[in-house]
Amino acid sequence: MTRRVVLAIVSVATAVALAGVDAVARQAAPPAQPRSARAIAPVDLTGTWVSIITEDWRWRAVTPPQGDVMSVPVNADGRKAAAAWDRAADIAAGNQCRAFGVGGIMRQPGRMRISWQDDRTLKMEFDAGTQTRLLHFDRAAQPPSEKTWQGFSVATWEGPGVGRGAGPGGDSRVRAGGLPGVTDVPGGGGNGLRGSPPPRQEDRIDSGGDLKIVTTDFRAGYLRKNGVPYSEQASITEYIHRLPTHPNGDVWLEVITIVEDPRYLSQPFYTSTNFRLEPNDAKFTPTPCETAPPLPVRPAAKQ
Repeated sequence: MTRRVVLAIVSVATAVALAGVDAVARQAAPPAQPRSARAIAPVDLTGTWVSIITEDWRWRAVTPPQGDVMSVPVNADGRKAAAAWDRAADIAAGNQCRAFGVGGIMRQPGRMRISWQDDRTLKMEFDAGTQTRLLHFDRAAQPPSEKTWQGFSVATWEGPGVGRGAGPGGDSRVRAGGLPGVTDVPGGGGNGLRGSPPPRQEDRIDSGGDLKIVTTDFRAGYLRKNGVPYSEQASITEYIHRLPTHPNGDVWLEVITIVEDPRYLSQPFYTSTNFRLEPNDAKFTPTPCETAPPLPVRPAAKQ
């Protein structure tokens, strides 16, 4: 046997042996664990945020008159339910938190504290009504057996490096508040598309990434304090954006909410809600679910 043949045999044998060792090593090595939602977060939403009510004051800061459904796309059943709202009956039945459920809590005046309960669960605490929402990134999480005011929320990061963003190919409803043919700024415009746009110099609210939340398994509640209803059949989708830091140093969140309810709404109801970051939670003051009496209806002026 020539030396060349011997070297060839040795080379083949060595390659086979190394391949076997590599295969054994791959089988023995534990699979790589996926990074947690906290680790891959494209933006930091933690902190204490105060709601800034620069629009819709008459429906958010006070209790509107009974039957006032202006700018909410209610159908006939929704209008009828709103007209039949009875604040005293809600209190007597222990349902005073209806306006503080998932469909209305973001519009309540007050503060919201966001923190990580664990690496796969984001916690949102509201001082208005002393409400807590848990946002589950863990797909194995299951909703509770009974419906609650805040329901069961599944959260997903969207944006560069973490999934589909809010730009082309994503959900265009998070831009322009759902206005057909408009793709620059969200909110505003009436017809249920309530809210204000981000600062003019920062109209790309989806830059950096956003948090998408889809909530189910909630109890029926109110979109507004005066009994404008949403049912348990509703679909509630939210997008939370942390806006680029304002030139004056302020940090803002833009929360876009889309409520679709086949029972009480004739079309999707959009809101965009603004929050500003506070230096700490010193002003975070939990209060019980309580709705003030509605404003009186002024009689029409005589002609």
